[in-house]
Amino acid sequence: MNIEKAVIPVAGLGTRFLPATLSIPKAMIPVLDQPSLHYCVAEAINSGITKIIFVISENQKDIIENYFSCHDVVVDALRSKGDIESLNKIEEISHIVEMDFVIQEAPLGLGHAVLMAKKMVGENPFAVLLPDDLILGNNPTLKKLCAIHADGNELVLAIKKVAPEAISNLGIIATNDQTGKIRDITGVVEKPSLKKAPSDLAIVGRYILPFQIFQAIENSSEGALGEIQLTDAIGALIPHLGCKGYLFQDKHFDVGIPIGLLKATIHQALKRDDTHDDLVNWLANLSLDKK
Repeated sequence: MNIEKAVIPVAGLGTRFLPATLSIPKAMIPVLDQPSLHYCVAEAINSGITKIIFVISENQKDIIENYFSCHDVVVDALRSKGDIESLNKIEEISHIVEMDFVIQEAPLGLGHAVLMAKKMVGENPFAVLLPDDLILGNNPTLKKLCAIHADGNELVLAIKKVAPEAISNLGIIATNDQTGKIRDITGVVEKPSLKKAPSDLAIVGRYILPFQIFQAIENSSEGALGEIQLTDAIGALIPHLGCKGYLFQDKHFDVGIPIGLLKATIHQALKRDDTHDDLVNWLANLSLDKK
């Protein structure tokens, strides 16, 4: 079965980016000239998604909906100038897919955010994409996950190898496979200590999930902070449905933290002809004095 719907959680206070997030959602902060949410939606579209469900906080709908609307005046101006590159960036995410919104009234964890989309998703498998995880490559990671799902795998997760110091902040998989890009996942652990971690492979913001995940989330216990973790619900389903992990090789940035956003912005600027040389020269002459 083709994956047609995607859930993109964007609710939350974005406290790491205050005061900017007093006026815009964290996922709308630009990585150079495109918000991380733009990259996320483009990846979904290029992976065959036809409906996107945004899980939002109050007052976010108008900002997001306006961004992904068709801006006729801007489009006409770019077309008359012959600015095809900018035109393509706008048209790739404008009115191409159906979009819907559901409000998460309180930030009670990723599992809770996904659960908010239950009625809109229905009883078909669906994708989840997290804008904090920016994955840059020629072929969408989600598209590969969809292909693995089409081979008969109910649960499919994007995974990557992480440094030891990062393990205690991430969802870590257990696997008996030591080689290959596609791994059999036997279990998942949310934020384990380094000693208790079953591997150094972490789940990264792209999921294919069956509709049974909603019942598993509803049956999950709240964590210490009252949050409901998606990882716990996935772990409950693995013994019954199995799970595959796709070890992607593309560039990944955690743009949910300031240093990750900065690194991603520099990476994108170094790829562009109009910013590369000036940025390289500026970095070469940069003083490391914090004053």
